[in-house]
Amino acid sequence: MDERKLITQAQAGDFTAFQSLVEPHQKRLFALAKRMTGNEQDAQDIVQDTLLKAIDKLETFRAESSFGTWLYSIVLNAGRLHIVHQKRQNMTPIEDLLDGATHQHDSHHLREWRDPHSVMEASEIRRFISEAVDELPAEYSVPFVLRYEDELSIKEIADLLKLSEAATKSRVLRARLFLREKLDSILKIEDSSEKVR
Repeated sequence: MDERKLITQAQAGDFTAFQSLVEPHQKRLFALAKRMTGNEQDAQDIVQDTLLKAIDKLETFRAESSFGTWLYSIVLNAGRLHIVHQKRQNMTPIEDLLDGATHQHDSHHLREWRDPHSVMEASEIRRFISEAVDELPAEYSVPFVLRYEDELSIKEIADLLKLSEAATKSRVLRARLFLREKLDSILKIEDSSEKVR
């Protein structure tokens, strides 16, 4: 059914229509929330909060953007609030500030390829990119994911994140450069290990 008709029905109190509007976006909403928090439970809480807020605010939705974009904006706001709350609640233990072992372990894990040729396989590349994106701070990973996984325009992302289009482009570019460097490094590592053999 047409999205506008579903919105009209949902605004009139049809919960089935609301579910039909939300369903295509739930996995991406969860992925975005997880990207922001790094935690599945927190991501589930944020998505649940988002859906409750969407129900509460549904009457105010004017379809100036797509329903999915509207949901993204709610997730982003809920995610920001959650992160601020977490920072207030938890002080980072000094061990975490001093210990870079986790990042070193992740980096080492990325080099553990069973077959050098698998580096060029699409599924491996996708897995590698996903792991590399996880290393980025949310301020860079979120715009990158919205651009290349959710296929939003730079303007849509800028509006969602309340940034200028120039700042949005800059963050997406920095994420791309980081990923390219990572990809180059892994390919060089595989290349050298093949020569040794």
